[in-house]
Parts: sequence; structure tokens; C-alpha cells
Amino acid sequence: MAAAGKDLRSVLVTSVLNLEQLDLDLFRGRHYWVPVTKRLFGGQIVGQALVAAAKAVSDDVHVHSLHCYFVRAGDPTVPVLYQVERTRTGRSFSVRSVKAIQHGMPILTCQASFQAAQPSPIQHQFHMPDVPLPEELLTQEELIHKYLQDPNLLERYRQGLTKMLAQEVPIEMKPVNPPDVFRRSQQEPKQLVWVRARGHIGECDMKLHCCVAAYISDYALLATALLPHRHHQVGFMASLDHSLWFHAPFRADHWMLYECESPWAGGCRALVQGRLWRRDGVLAATCAQEGVIRVKDSKL
Repeated sequence: MAAAGKDLRSVLVTSVLNLEQLDLDLFRGRHYWVPVTKRLFGGQIVGQALVAAAKAVSDDVHVHSLHCYFVRAGDPTVPVLYQVERTRTGRSFSVRSVKAIQHGMPILTCQASFQAAQPSPIQHQFHMPDVPLPEELLTQEELIHKYLQDPNLLERYRQGLTKMLAQEVPIEMKPVNPPDVFRRSQQEPKQLVWVRARGHIGECDMKLHCCVAAYISDYALLATALLPHRHHQVGFMASLDHSLWFHAPFRADHWMLYECESPWAGGCRALVQGRLWRRDGVLAATCAQEGVIRVKDSKL
């Protein structure tokens, strides 16, 4: 990756999630990485929308949830405007509604809820899966380099992997059980991946780490639903909605285990759920997403 040796704080914090304020509760966001689909990355829009919402609340509250709908494809050739509505400001909870706009039309609607700290004796969580530590695993880039060393690798695979390697994605990933990219054998719709932001973010407002996690949470999540159906060729795939719940403090530039599973797919849609675990076993966040998936051999 061209950006792998840089301090990517300037990318994730200073660039991707650094919005330009145009007026009260009106912001403009620009793009860093655009997927091969040539549509804006959904995680970028969600993360930027949360940044805009967080700028419209006081410093003494933290974000605990957000719910987004992707209503139009994002155009990577123009910036995105973020318009914030201060829907409610309460003593315990405050809600901010954000509309992401391009060409005068909304491409995403988002509602984010913020809470003042409220200790409670009612606490529980699931147990984190038992997996190898990230230091024992290869990064996605290292796996690709390993695949490319195979002299018998078919040219179409070589070209696809080379394109993946050239993408400047500001996320580091270490798959726990990487699928065999050259076989179309069916797998359970589950995957475990260690993830973190590239570069150093450091100790700062927790809301910023939540914005980075929102960006990360959309990456490759919907692809979990394809693991049992790799014999099909995907013609179109896009997120329809995305929800996140934040449970405990975390550092988005530290390794977290992303546990993803798809409990259902049908009607050209798929539901995927994810959990972000701190490496000490604390559940940091939970997310859910539904997406549209159409295959090339489908008449729908």
C-alpha cells in the first residue's frame, strides 16, 4: 500500500473525519478512499455523519447509538454536505438527526443518540470468542503477497489481488480464518477478523474513536452473507441501512476482534450482525446491517 508507511492520523482524523464547517450545523466532507464500485464507501458517510452530529452536542455526553439509511448511491466526484438537526436535548439523552446531501438530494439519513454518564449495577455481556492473538496472524496484505507468490496462480486472480493490494484502505485487518479465495466451497456465514485504524490516533475524545469505529464497521461486513453462496457471481451489492450501539470505551487504533455473522438472507437482501471486542474481552460495540445482494444469474 502506498500509504502504509505514513502516519495515517492525517488520513483518518485530519482528512476523512475532519469536516469543514460552513455554517451552524452545516458541514462539508471530502473523500479519501473510493472502492472499486466507484460509489462512496458507506462507512465514510456514516463516520462523517456521526462527526457532524457530535459537533452539535456538549463535551460531557457520549454517543451510545446511531441508525442510518442509505437512500442513494454516493458520488465520489463531489463533496458531501452534512446538515444537522438538533432533534432533542434532554438531561440524560440527546438526539441529533443528520442528512447527508449531494446534488441537492439526501444520500443518507442518520439519527444519533448521546447519553450523559449514568452508572448502573445492571451489567452483563456475552463472552468473547477464543481466537489467536493478532500478533500470531498475517495481515490481509501479507496474505495477498503470499497468494501472489504462487507460480500457478491464474492471471485473473493475480489481477484481482493486485488491485486489492493497490487500494489505500485506512484499516488494518488480520483474518482469523481467511477463506480460500480460489475455491468456491460453501462456508458458514461467519467470520472473525482483527481490525484497527491504521496509524496513531491516541487518547482523545471518545466520540472521535466512535466515529472511526463507525467507518471501520461497514468494511466487508455485508460480504459475510456471501460465504455460503460463493458459487454465485455477485452482480450488485450495497448496504441499505446500518446501526451501531456503543457499550464501553475503546481505542479504534488498537486491535479489536470483529465478530461477524449473517443469520438470514432472502428476497435479494441479507442481514448481518457484528460485535467489536476489545482484546481484553470487553464488548465495545455491536452493529447490524441489511444489504441488497443480486447475483448475475438472477432474473430479479
